Amino acid sequence: MEDNNEILLMKGNEAIAHAAIRCGCDGYFGYPITPQSEVLETLAKEEPWKITGMIVVQAESELAAINMLYGGGAVGKKVMVSSSSPGIALMQEGIAYMAGAELPGLIVNVQRGGPGLGTIQPSQGDYFQATRGGGNGDYNIIVLAPASVQEMADFVDLSFELAFRYRTPVMMLSDGVIGQMMEKVVLPPMKPRRTMDEVRAECPWAAIGMKGKGKSVVTSLELMPREMEQHNLSLQKKYAEIRAKEVRFEEYMTDDADYLIVAFGSASRIAQKSIEICRSKGLRVGMLRPITLWPFPTEEIKRLCNHVKGILSVEINAGQMIEDIRLAVEGRVPVHHYGRMGGMVPGPDEIVEAVERMRV
Repeated sequence: MEDNNEILLMKGNEAIAHAAIRCGCDGYFGYPITPQSEVLETLAKEEPWKITGMIVVQAESELAAINMLYGGGAVGKKVMVSSSSPGIALMQEGIAYMAGAELPGLIVNVQRGGPGLGTIQPSQGDYFQATRGGGNGDYNIIVLAPASVQEMADFVDLSFELAFRYRTPVMMLSDGVIGQMMEKVVLPPMKPRRTMDEVRAECPWAAIGMKGKGKSVVTSLELMPREMEQHNLSLQKKYAEIRAKEVRFEEYMTDDADYLIVAFGSASRIAQKSIEICRSKGLRVGMLRPITLWPFPTEEIKRLCNHVKGILSVEINAGQMIEDIRLAVEGRVPVHHYGRMGGMVPGPDEIVEAVERMRV
């Protein structure tokens, strides 16, 4: 696999797999589930163990996969899993354990409709599951929301960078639209996998199994309440640092906007088309696209409240992100929601109508 700037055509799921190989990923653990199965299928086809030494395992279940991720992160390796909504739900205990043990790892969620097994069609119904955390205790993980096949590729390396910088799991929250659609993409350049000496130098906390060279056990367990409280306080300090330094977002035609749409992932692509229609009708509408869903761009939304008359949260769910928008707005402007559920995806005209209703 040579380095070049060749423009390729591939699915979002395929782009993740190719990017993982190129970004020096040490191990992938997954289990087939629509609409993300192409991640595992592409890695099996590419056979990266012959190219870079990357391990690819089809685990016996999602529970096994997330615990393999825990083990790989505990020894300082770049490791990842991918699944879809019900599978990610099964992983929540392991994600909480990784957050508690401060272990890096990439978790890719290509969302489908729910609740429960639901449908194989796309959804954004896992916003709460990702940003609130479905496991136990007071913890957060960084959540990135790609809106294109190019970002599916680009966010792999970014996720590993953030995961190791802050010793935390990072979730890439995609959906069946972005995962299955085909677009042009330029893959990242090849990075060599780190040597064991480099792992030891970069991850002195890792359980590398050598006496005097680091921990032999990595755990989230602490039986003494005072020590556990201090650990929790340390985690909260880290989360405050992430909130201060790692908020990512994109603005589209917000400078003169009277009305603001807030949308992420595939919903933001549809919303962008609706903004073009609104502008052709003389409605000055702009958009803020959160790229990090946690940490959420609260301050940026507060700033935009100074000159907009209303905000529309566009989501492919019943209204989850709207809660974070309302917390940011603090009642200064009306906040409305428009979304579809059950695998249905809103069209641009529907969003335009929702904007027009805000004016009444």
